[in-house]
Amino acid sequence: MSSHSSSVSSISSIDNRIDAENAPQVYDPEDAQSQISGNLSSTLSRAESLRMVKTETSKSLKDRGLSRAVSIADPVRPSTVENPIFPEEYTLETETGLVPVQTLREIGRSRAATKSQISRTSSKTPTKIPTQVPTDVESLQPHDESTKPFDPEIQFVTFTLNDPENPHNWKPILRWTFTIFLSLMVVCVAFGSSIVTGSLGPMSEKYHVSTEVSILSCSLMVLGFSVGPLLWSPLSEQIGRRPVYFISFGLYFIFNIPCAVAPNIGTILVCRFLCGVFAASGLANVGGSISDMFPTETRGKAIAYFAAAPYGGPVIGPLVGGFISRYDGRISLIFWVNFAFAGLMWLVGSLIPETYAPVILKKKAKRLRKETGNEKIMTEQEAAGLSLKELVQTCLYRPLKFAITEPVLDLMCFYVCLIYSLLYAFFFAYPVVFGELYNYGDDLVGLVLIPIIIGAFLALLTTPVIENAYVKMCHRRDPTPEDRLVGAMIGSPFPAIALWILGATSEKHVIWVGPASSGLAFGYGMVLIYYSLNNYIIDTYAKYAASALATKVFLRSAGGAAFPLFTMQMYHKLGLHWASWLLAFITTAMVALPFAFYKWGAQLRKKFCKENYSAFPWDDEEENTDSSIEKN
Repeated sequence: MSSHSSSVSSISSIDNRIDAENAPQVYDPEDAQSQISGNLSSTLSRAESLRMVKTETSKSLKDRGLSRAVSIADPVRPSTVENPIFPEEYTLETETGLVPVQTLREIGRSRAATKSQISRTSSKTPTKIPTQVPTDVESLQPHDESTKPFDPEIQFVTFTLNDPENPHNWKPILRWTFTIFLSLMVVCVAFGSSIVTGSLGPMSEKYHVSTEVSILSCSLMVLGFSVGPLLWSPLSEQIGRRPVYFISFGLYFIFNIPCAVAPNIGTILVCRFLCGVFAASGLANVGGSISDMFPTETRGKAIAYFAAAPYGGPVIGPLVGGFISRYDGRISLIFWVNFAFAGLMWLVGSLIPETYAPVILKKKAKRLRKETGNEKIMTEQEAAGLSLKELVQTCLYRPLKFAITEPVLDLMCFYVCLIYSLLYAFFFAYPVVFGELYNYGDDLVGLVLIPIIIGAFLALLTTPVIENAYVKMCHRRDPTPEDRLVGAMIGSPFPAIALWILGATSEKHVIWVGPASSGLAFGYGMVLIYYSLNNYIIDTYAKYAASALATKVFLRSAGGAAFPLFTMQMYHKLGLHWASWLLAFITTAMVALPFAFYKWGAQLRKKFCKENYSAFPWDDEEENTDSSIEKN
């Protein structure tokens, strides 16, 4: 085949018999020969009605690094596409922007073969794989919906070289500006959950309810955070990040109004839960939006800065709420402030361009179908389709199943849940320690939370150092999920130290700086642990990363909602010392977790995980893969 040969969109393989010299590489001549009789005139008329479009050849794909082995799953790839044959579609740039399914078959890709014949291999796995496979390889194996072969005339859309639509090609200053704005959206969500903690007394007085009922106005919104991602995450994969932000933050913005004008506590509690459900899109999708804009090698730094937002944001809420309570006293003003902040972030989220590559390519495919008249130009997400059953399994069933059947994920989620819950525990422990011991008002109690923000900022100075060391290590050897635990190992002692300090210094004769300094250590360790374990979960459950992260958000938010309900009672019953020390004992025991997994993580994953979900082979998998390749 000559170098100028190219594929023709949706033209029958009869064209191969018409001009063998310029035949599209994606079609099998034998297949064309079998269809030649009786169809020539109709095929020619159909071909003339379609515009000629160049597509990639097997040679051009191989030149760009594609082989029979399916690449490592990327967070940008839609989690709803089971058993993909072309996950690179969403990050690969090609000269033509179109890759026929038949061309993927020629390099050995097939949906049926992906599960049984193609292992997820590391970069050092040999690539002695035949470039051709039998054309009937898929017919020899049983199919289910996740392995049903695609029509060979389908052409998958990719970004073209230096495509301005590709978020990876946006100017760095633009991407980092969007990262800051998106992180502020998370701050807004977390701020909204905790702003009421600075005025629990006035709320109880206004609506004539107990403090515990007033605390529900915080807990129920945090509980909404566990429900919302189950809706917004899958919806963003279908319609994009930007429309989801517009819909969800718009509803969050609106539902702050009934909170501000509520005639009774019941209205506040119901609307606060709904606010949590709607605002949860920020917690569920912002990390994905940031991942969309950065290639793998620089994504870690961007996510590290974002990691401080869901933990630093809640600290600002009690500070603002405390000052409003102290100098104004109106509960409605607290909700109007949150209303204004939510409205501003609604505008920001609506103005940021779409970042999700699959949705961008869907729009591009729709445009190409209109321009060429070829209805078989699409993305793999469109070709695979998604039934209601698959949607429920991906977004509801699998996250809950993981919570029951995956001990490794449960341990990591428990640690994340503990740290997140301790953050909300501080919001209710500090009013007892500083309000009752030092007689501080709500405004000053909010001020002593500032060391937590300072600690989080110091962690942001540490994370780039950890990320740079990780990148250098990747150049020396193949990484493993356990390499992501370095940040957690550094940060894990600090929350325990913070609680030991808080318990030991909660004395009247000790200057307030003593207990306040506990926030500095907690904020530092909190961000490092969250950022590190988040990356570990993604690498360990790469195959179903979205489901694993949904499990994490669900369990984390449940813990964050529960802790405020008993923290104040615990400090009153056990005393200021032992209440903090009880939490310190639990947190100290968890320090061993990242160290244990760093040393024995591979063995533990192999023993307790139902299958190898990661993008890294277990030792015996790699040996079996190598031997099977040699046989081929």
